[in-house]
Amino acid sequence: MNRTPIFNFSAGPAVLPREVLQQAAAEMLDWHGSGMSVMEMSHRGPEFISIYKQAVADFRELLNVPANYRILFLQGGGLGENSIVPLNLAGRRAQPATIDFVHTGSWSGKSIKEAARYANVNVAASAKDIGFTAVPPQEIWKLTPDAAYLHICTNETIDGVEYNFVPEVSADVPIVADMSSHILSRAVDVSKYGVIFAGAQKNIGPAGLTLVIVREDLLEHALPICPGAFNWKTVDEHESMFNTPPTYAIYIAGLVFDWLKRQGGVAAMEQRNIEKARLLYEALDADDFYQNRVAKENRSRMNVPFYLRDESLNEKFLAGAKARGLLQLKGHKSVGGMRASIYNAMPVEGVRALVDYLNEFAGR
Repeated sequence: MNRTPIFNFSAGPAVLPREVLQQAAAEMLDWHGSGMSVMEMSHRGPEFISIYKQAVADFRELLNVPANYRILFLQGGGLGENSIVPLNLAGRRAQPATIDFVHTGSWSGKSIKEAARYANVNVAASAKDIGFTAVPPQEIWKLTPDAAYLHICTNETIDGVEYNFVPEVSADVPIVADMSSHILSRAVDVSKYGVIFAGAQKNIGPAGLTLVIVREDLLEHALPICPGAFNWKTVDEHESMFNTPPTYAIYIAGLVFDWLKRQGGVAAMEQRNIEKARLLYEALDADDFYQNRVAKENRSRMNVPFYLRDESLNEKFLAGAKARGLLQLKGHKSVGGMRASIYNAMPVEGVRALVDYLNEFAGR
């Protein structure tokens, strides 16, 4: 038996809490005496409806979602939602509508490309010329006064850039925030956003589920070409059951929400995440053997890209990490280097093990 502790630093699908996996395993064949696995349940049956309603209630409690916001469980992932958002909001303005974007990395770049299929796109600011190493200060943004909405990615999974402020916009321009890779990792004032969405496979559960928080007044603006299964108003009217939802992913998400509540909620988790990020960045900054190129004020607590000074050592570094049970540290193919994703479910012991290895490898 392999007795080396395993720590999975994958950016997504990502590590899940061990207790959640153990509970799911125990309930795999028979959920609460029903005689059925959750995988086998009708999404309209009383057993699954109870799972769904509890998951929605717990998610609302964890993020303190105001009563005038709806919570939708959809499919398609973050990239899919990048198309679904303009399909639902571009109708707020006369056609063709204009959508404002701030380009801070790979994921906001994908969202720009998707939205351009359905509306005019205004890139209000871009960090491309500085290698996506910071969020452009808002004073240089060139916003459209009557934009259908402003789209931002508040944490760039690939580039490791995280917002440290909420943009100021006119009252009639809602902010849409892609929070896929740091949802539930820190306190968020939901009322400052019109829409928040997140793919589940980073901080919530398995791939296949997308969560959307949308203010009620924004449910009425879908373009005529918007498919019914992706029309937020339709999905809301059917309590996310217009079509068969990803039932098992919702079940696992519900277990994660319950686990988060037992940990003390988002506030307690944020303090843990601050400590984990501090440990890792201090190790990377100790000398010039490693580099993190992101401006310190915009360093992500969740996704930490870094580079070896001598990149000819990359494969040796990864092989040594794997031998120590430190997995999935290779950086995204578009940027190279290394990346450690330290989501909620990554224990501080995993970060300490990585720090010990960073120090040992640099010492050698």
